[in-house]
Amino acid sequence: MPDSQLTLFGANWCPDCRNTKVFLGEMGVSYLWVDVDANPDANERIASLNNGKRVIPTIELADGGVMVNPSNAELADALGIQREAKREFYDLIVIGSGPAGLTAALYAAREGQDVLVIDKGPIGGQVATTDRLDNFPGFPEGIEGREFSARLGQQAERFGVEVLTATEVTGLQWSDSCRTVRVAGGREYGAAAVLLATGSTYRRLNVTGEDEFVGAGVHFCATCDGPFYKGKHVAVIGGGNSAGEESLFLTRFADRVTLLVREDAMTASKLVADKVAEHDAIEVRYGTTVSRFEGDGLLERVVTKGPSGEQSIEVPGVFLFIGLQPNTGWLPDSVERDQGGFLTTNASMQTNIAGVFAAGDVRAGSTKQAASSAGEGAAAALMIRDFLKRRPDLSDADSVS
Repeated sequence: MPDSQLTLFGANWCPDCRNTKVFLGEMGVSYLWVDVDANPDANERIASLNNGKRVIPTIELADGGVMVNPSNAELADALGIQREAKREFYDLIVIGSGPAGLTAALYAAREGQDVLVIDKGPIGGQVATTDRLDNFPGFPEGIEGREFSARLGQQAERFGVEVLTATEVTGLQWSDSCRTVRVAGGREYGAAAVLLATGSTYRRLNVTGEDEFVGAGVHFCATCDGPFYKGKHVAVIGGGNSAGEESLFLTRFADRVTLLVREDAMTASKLVADKVAEHDAIEVRYGTTVSRFEGDGLLERVVTKGPSGEQSIEVPGVFLFIGLQPNTGWLPDSVERDQGGFLTTNASMQTNIAGVFAAGDVRAGSTKQAASSAGEGAAAALMIRDFLKRRPDLSDADSVS
């Protein structure tokens, strides 16, 4: 590809920054890395490029354009990177490259199936942005999420799995003999079977000011953005394990953490709840909801409603951990979901659509853990193998329907 010079502003502790560096390296793109921790003036440059907002990663393109925390697809398009599969028809197309998707893909490929994995992000899915995995079997010292994802991707590709990253899937259609996957730009790929392993993302509050201050005081990743708030007061919203654990993590940087819990008690495990209650730097406010976020360009306060009525908390940073939302919005409504939007499956991990399976965080009833997602991927691959054995021979197909 043509030589594309750009400047990447970020920090070594930022998972999204690391993923962007990995993506650029994999695509052979030359770039200038500016560490905001080592270059104090870089924060001013970031603010000037983002209308006062301090968000990383920020990318300054050679033509003067600016991209803020872009998806791999957006960055690939800006750099003119081609994102097309080698074939038009596969035995199996896996949508999502997290532990469930990649495990299923390598199992299927080992049995001689032609497998394509498509993901709008980097290999590894949400795990790739996790600072560290300490509870995955086989890694007694733990492993960085990025390294774990890279290893799993390499293992899948070793068995011939074809992987398309930076490629967003926009539609799914089916007939008796073929499932058709459409990607951004209109290209379509056919398959005898499809595995949905698209995972989930953090839920939003959908209150006034939330969208305006995302990246300018409203955050969803304490590991990524916590260091911005050294010695400051921050708020955390949520009452589950994630909210409790991230509140504890943020005390490494912030001098005060106010935890806003909607219910009268935390839903986190007793261990996490006890640690929160015992920490001197954490104040918990129960029965409290958020009405709006306020500020002039940057977040200055969060307005809450609680037992004492409406109150304002002066904080420059708020972190949201209020649950997960399945990445299923692109699917047709005819693919059945539960009340939370997660995909329902039968005992064979097949959805209500023949030949369309689901595994991992996106599946109703899954435990939302990396280890169990990998197990679900393996189980799904075996179920898909049995399904393909019952299908007519499609190996001669040369086009999608």
